[in-house]
Amino acid sequence: MNENDIVKAAEEYVLSIAPDPNRMLTQKGADLARIDRSCDDRRDAVIRHVSENILPKYSAFDKGHNTDHAVSVINESCKLAEENGADLLMAFVVAAYHDLGLSVERERHHIFSAEILKKDELINRLFTDKEIAIMAEAIEDHRASAENPPRSIYGRIVAEADRQIIPESILRRTIQYGLRREPDRDFEYHYKRAVSHLNEKYAEGGYLKLYLNSERNVKGLAELREIIADEKRLKQILQQIFNEEVQ
Repeated sequence: MNENDIVKAAEEYVLSIAPDPNRMLTQKGADLARIDRSCDDRRDAVIRHVSENILPKYSAFDKGHNTDHAVSVINESCKLAEENGADLLMAFVVAAYHDLGLSVERERHHIFSAEILKKDELINRLFTDKEIAIMAEAIEDHRASAENPPRSIYGRIVAEADRQIIPESILRRTIQYGLRREPDRDFEYHYKRAVSHLNEKYAEGGYLKLYLNSERNVKGLAELREIIADEKRLKQILQQIFNEEVQ
């Protein structure tokens, strides 16, 4: 989904008069969000602002944090918010802003993402100081490597949505990240680096935590751990991905 698709889809939703409060906003098969029909003016302004001014920024990031990733996190966050009785619009905003700090630096991107949210003029006009503080905390708390659990349901929601434990995608992103940092290294180097990272983060005892245990992530993590435990299979998959990425 490119930026024009997102803007077009969002505008169609904003201008629609469909009575269904849970109408799914879709474009090319990718769901953008389910937004509460209450407070229409605020909701519509936020969706338009995110679609036109926020999501396009993700096109400058790496493949693991691009526009498609942001849209996927938004959609999953809104589903989880609905399931857990949280405010859908706040969950939408947290998801939309959660990785914007990558424009500053990667290691502390969660901190910078929260600062970008807090300084956003439209967000300050449409949300209370308390709501903004809660959303900023949630963004700060979303990283998988965070030592402490999220401080609110919104942090748990975006953290769970951001995990996106789809084995093939995680394995590909791991190789892509290595190639971006060390493009001239051979497969054996990237294989060893990938195995170390996967075991540290995703294997039994790894630092990744699930806070809402969504069915998608629980199933995906189990499948990924099976692959990690099978060294021969893991190496074959990583070799294939490496070959595809360096072509």
